Amino acid sequence: MTPPPTTTVPPYVSLIVRILTLICLLISFIVIATNNQTVSTVAGDVKIKFKDFYAYRYLIATVIIGMAYTLLQIAFSISLLTTGNRIGGEGFLLFDFYGDKFISYFLVTGAAASFGMTQDLKQLEGSDNYSKFLNTSNAAASLCLIGFFFAVASSIFSSYNLPKRI
Repeated sequence: MTPPPTTTVPPYVSLIVRILTLICLLISFIVIATNNQTVSTVAGDVKIKFKDFYAYRYLIATVIIGMAYTLLQIAFSISLLTTGNRIGGEGFLLFDFYGDKFISYFLVTGAAASFGMTQDLKQLEGSDNYSKFLNTSNAAASLCLIGFFFAVASSIFSSYNLPKRI
């Protein structure tokens, strides 16, 4: 009986996808962290920030954790490309596999929570005053969602790199 064919992804492809993930998450972080608007109301001017809403705080937390994990994986990918040896050997492939799965799901929950919060706030009366704040929040959530898709690609690539056992 012949062993099944091994399918691996070249390390530079994984590195490129991880860099794209990091770029999306970094831009999402910058957009949501700088999302401060002053809104004129009947009672006077009100300054709103992302910190005023739990869902946007959750988005920024997921983005920060996603960036930290992605930076770690980028360092491991660069090490693999330069030395030709994987840090931790084949046992570390399981960390890549499960870590990529966890981070991708974590990122999508952050984006979903932010989209849901934005939709709920748009339903409020007088939301026209908040439209710039809400549109900026949607942009940050969209970038996180794009980062999720790149993280899913990394997850698929890490599953290809798992050792094939019969």
